[in-house]
Amino acid sequence: MINRLALARNLNSQDGERAFAAGVETAIQGVAAVCDPLGALYLPDAGILVVSDLHLEKGAAFARRGMLLPPYDTLATLTVLSAVISRYDPKLVVSLGDNFHDRIGSQHLPEEFRSLIVDMARGREWIWINGNHDPDGTVDLPGHSVDEMHYGGLTFRHEPKAGQQAGEIAGHLHPSATVRRREKSVRRPCFATDGARLLMPAFGVMTGGLDLRHKAMAGLFERESLIAHLLGRDRIYSVRFGNLSA
Repeated sequence: MINRLALARNLNSQDGERAFAAGVETAIQGVAAVCDPLGALYLPDAGILVVSDLHLEKGAAFARRGMLLPPYDTLATLTVLSAVISRYDPKLVVSLGDNFHDRIGSQHLPEEFRSLIVDMARGREWIWINGNHDPDGTVDLPGHSVDEMHYGGLTFRHEPKAGQQAGEIAGHLHPSATVRRREKSVRRPCFATDGARLLMPAFGVMTGGLDLRHKAMAGLFERESLIAHLLGRDRIYSVRFGNLSA
């Protein structure tokens, strides 16, 4: 949370520009894309910005269940989202499900946060993909809620389908990977792609991660071609699956 939030706040500074310049180019089923250090994917030819698993109002959802968490997650996540939208000025934003942490999160979203989203959406299209946490769509927010979206040979959905799905861009599993560096292990959220499909890291600042070696990832990728694009402090680090720590 702290690293990505700091990058977002430094967007207009010289250091911030250097950090953003460290995005990594890749391709999904032949479609060019950029993995951004803030955890967003940008498709330059289509002007599409993709984020996943915002889990907005997670703190509020826990509070409704009697579990108190710091109430800053929604503002922090929207701050990072605003920065990355300012960076790319996309024509379309696609949010890949679990946009809110529960079914009533968007309905009870405080007006100040609703206004932030309205400002970000002004002058562009916005698609909210329905997730398992928020299958009923959003309430009183710009854009449209759908179960999945198809564009230019790509399929955008929340949960990856079993087996190898060429052209799929999905979230849900919150992929992360571990590398060993200077005698210690470092675990980071990551984009995961073998060139045919791509799994997005969770964008929400209060989200965990699932290691690429977890059984839930089995069969989703050609592991010989799988690359993890890890979110670092100020850049993306690309590591082949075979070089990741167990």
